[in-house]
Amino acid sequence: MIRTVFTIGLFAVLGLFALRVVFGILPFLFAMLFGLVGWAIKILIIGLIIYVAIRIFSPGTAAKMRNWGKDSV
Repeated sequence: MIRTVFTIGLFAVLGLFALRVVFGILPFLFAMLFGLVGWAIKILIIGLIIYVAIRIFSPGTAAKMRNWGKDSV
């Protein structure tokens, strides 16, 4: 009887610890993930703008950029 009560109490404490870890760490990880995704989107947009400008003003260079890495076999 006492062992059963002790086991239930132990699982309750472990459950509270697990909830504390999940709700304490996950929001920070999600915030960091969304921050990194935001940076990646900004870098993608800047790269796209630079590529479009190169494609407009120097189509030959844009063609070299598209084929970059394909001819190195």
